[in-house]
Amino acid sequence: MMKSVKFILAGILFGIVMSKSEAVSWYRIQEMFRFQSFHMYGIIGTAVVLGTISVWLIKRFKLKDTEGLPLVFKDKQPPYLRYIIGGVIFGLGWALTGACPGPMFVNLGYGYLAMIVVIIGALAGTYLYGVIKNKLPH
Repeated sequence: MMKSVKFILAGILFGIVMSKSEAVSWYRIQEMFRFQSFHMYGIIGTAVVLGTISVWLIKRFKLKDTEGLPLVFKDKQPPYLRYIIGGVIFGLGWALTGACPGPMFVNLGYGYLAMIVVIIGALAGTYLYGVIKNKLPH
């Protein structure tokens, strides 16, 4: 039960940080895609730097997951075209809806009920990928 509480508290903290930094704002996201503001690029750049440092620390100190197993990072497998296509699809969805997965739920928590449609679409897309995954070139 305590493990679940840690994740719930981390999610609440994530939501607070996302809302206070305005990373969930549809207007901020549109500014980014129109190259009108550096705000979101600064947030994304900070996340990339923190992620890089985190991965380095995990590897350096050989940290383990909640079940005591070592955390292992696998290299991306060539051909890289599939990652580019996936990124483009993700980016298009992000640009069209004004939200990526984390902010979708933060916006729903803010009371933007239209995000229910976006969340259902994201879940349907994830389910569809699971259904056709074996038929795709991997």
